[in-house]
Amino acid sequence: MTVRVSRAFEFDAPPEAVWEFIADPGRRAEAISVVESYEVDPETNEATWHVSLPIPLVRSTATVETEDVERDPPRFVRFVGTSKVMRVTGEHTIEKTETGSRLRNEFVVDGKLPGVESFFKRNLDRELENLEAALRADLE
Repeated sequence: MTVRVSRAFEFDAPPEAVWEFIADPGRRAEAISVVESYEVDPETNEATWHVSLPIPLVRSTATVETEDVERDPPRFVRFVGTSKVMRVTGEHTIEKTETGSRLRNEFVVDGKLPGVESFFKRNLDRELENLEAALRADLE
């Protein structure tokens, strides 16, 4: 089973300000509650997440290697993360609006171990709320 969630957020900020946050792999990682720590290579926009999932088959943190595979500043970024426990894809599209900008987000999680997909099915909405809250705090 694949878990997919899409959400859009409106901001009273120009697209370039939203781009500064969403195009930064470190800022994206900080907003995800299950990411305990991460390292970012600023040259390549690759990041390594150390993820703690509260499921029986994952007794320690899982390492997720992420990479921005498509970037169209300041409009679009897509990343892919792979590990032994899951594959995650995130897409962020920024659109200019009359009062600022809209950020469209889509996340897809494919679990490789039992429990991963059900965890994200229950929690992916909350993770997007965390992303929105972090971005709003950054824009203030």
